[in-house]
Amino acid sequence: MKVINSTRAYLEDQTVQELKVKSHDKLAHRPPRSTRRELIKKSPVKANLTDYESTRLTFSWDQAKAELSYFAEGKLNAAYNAVDRHMHDGRRNKVALYSVDINGQIEKFTYQDIYFSANRMGNALRQLGIEKGDRVFVYLPRIPELYVTTVAVAKIGAIAGPLFSAFGPDALRDRLLDSEAKIIVTTPALKARVDEVRSELPDLEYVIVVGADPSSLSPGELSYEELTELSSDKLECTPMEPDDPLYLLYTSGTTGKPKGVIHVHNDILGHHMTTKWVLDLRDDDVYWCTADPGWVTGTVYGIFGPWSNGASVVTYEGRFDAQDWYGLIDKLKITVWYTAPTALRMLMKAGDELVYKYKLDSLRHILSVGEPLNPEVIRWGMTVFGLPIHDNWWQTETGMQLIANLPCLPIKPGSMGKPLPGVCAAVVDDDGNELEPGQLGRLVVRPGWPAQLRQIWRNEEKYNEFFRIPGWYFSGDNAWIDEEGYFWFVGRADDVINTAGHRVGPFEVESALVEHPSIAEAGVIGKPDKERGEIIKAFIVLANEVTASPELIEDIKEFTKRKLATHAYPREIEIRESLPKTRSGKIMRRLLKAWELGLPTGDTSSLEDD
Repeated sequence: MKVINSTRAYLEDQTVQELKVKSHDKLAHRPPRSTRRELIKKSPVKANLTDYESTRLTFSWDQAKAELSYFAEGKLNAAYNAVDRHMHDGRRNKVALYSVDINGQIEKFTYQDIYFSANRMGNALRQLGIEKGDRVFVYLPRIPELYVTTVAVAKIGAIAGPLFSAFGPDALRDRLLDSEAKIIVTTPALKARVDEVRSELPDLEYVIVVGADPSSLSPGELSYEELTELSSDKLECTPMEPDDPLYLLYTSGTTGKPKGVIHVHNDILGHHMTTKWVLDLRDDDVYWCTADPGWVTGTVYGIFGPWSNGASVVTYEGRFDAQDWYGLIDKLKITVWYTAPTALRMLMKAGDELVYKYKLDSLRHILSVGEPLNPEVIRWGMTVFGLPIHDNWWQTETGMQLIANLPCLPIKPGSMGKPLPGVCAAVVDDDGNELEPGQLGRLVVRPGWPAQLRQIWRNEEKYNEFFRIPGWYFSGDNAWIDEEGYFWFVGRADDVINTAGHRVGPFEVESALVEHPSIAEAGVIGKPDKERGEIIKAFIVLANEVTASPELIEDIKEFTKRKLATHAYPREIEIRESLPKTRSGKIMRRLLKAWELGLPTGDTSSLEDD
């Protein structure tokens, strides 16, 4: 079907056309109010990728392998490319990690520091019986040990399992049980959540605790510090086949439990090239990816991609605070900044005056990911930073950026950009037929990019759904392409909720809600929200003889936070007498969303009460 007229009018809007700027262009204007500081005039900086069209015609992934280090017979290891090779290329004493703790204290770690620390941790894991292919989960806040452990697991050929530190006991149990994880690395504070489900995890042999008093540990619990201090700092990387698993990351769907997406060591080729082209990192950059490594962005573009390119990475343990974030950029002279649209909207909400208290003159490139970036934020970025914000599109399943507003191309605010060299993307109908520009359809990609998912953990049926029509990967997103080849995101084909860049399956939230003793039934939808993209809204039916009250609503929210994660609770809860269900008893979220947003309800012939 055709794109709605308002979208076409939006594209033709003069302000949008005026904002087709290149990131290295100088600004000729200043903020209108005299109280604002004058915007920094940036000198042109040559991008790593300078000619999109010619590169797209000549590029091949085989050609790009020259960027990496390989062992004999075409084997490789992502950790070797991220860390070990820098022991020999002049970066040994370069800062690899600026670690900023929750109090703002900064600690520096060179590539050599990371190398020796990862060697010790890798040897410790081997001494505990961890072998190639075993699952080791990393359940840590953004502290140095998270980065060291992830590299160590990869070095010995085990499979890393990144876990978001806000996950509650239920989310932990689902992932650790399904993966048959042997080890989890955590902190004393987070271990309390592991303890709640430990008895349900028969395969979990050890809990390694960072920063624990060894005398406080129980059988099967080990001190990270004692383990690594007793281990050798000499460890050779295990040569891996390109398709050997590197990490296992669980992603939410609309039904059932979270699905484990397997990525492999060959992913490092995609990590390296997209970091070079999209993030535009070079040797003197100080780079900050604000995503937690418990999510795919934090793993790929917070660890492997930037370190493979030899950049200095910043990690910040603290929570979001506009003043602290601006202060951190100034203090560490951050040059490239990769963050989420929600964070940018929250900074925008904090006000322009706060921005002008800081120089921020080190910044040369800003990017966002995780959800659509609305044009208003791009305009705001141009005003307060003197730089456009570059949006891009990819997924946990794709393992790397596939479509992007590259530094060498004009930006169309609101667009995802163009497919990267080596990537063939299209918009098709349900049968896989390519659609004309301006027609709404399914966003698909030709298989063959280096970081595409290799399997869904023990769920071949789910994996095959992504490739249900030969020759295409179905992303689950709806989109359209304009006449110039820019892609425009429209929405999810299913009803996964994207709240502040986190994908949340409604089934997960519903399952947690109905465990509350006061709730008989629950239906969950994503509701559009100006700041977070979407918020979770729950419709509930109370159990018999339960009385509604504000206190009950707050208790339900806190209950859900504890069960799942702090981002996965319903910010709005509406109590109803009943929920719309099919005759088979399935709650019709589609109707809940239509009623909430005032949209047409469509076919209701399958409703229980019809």
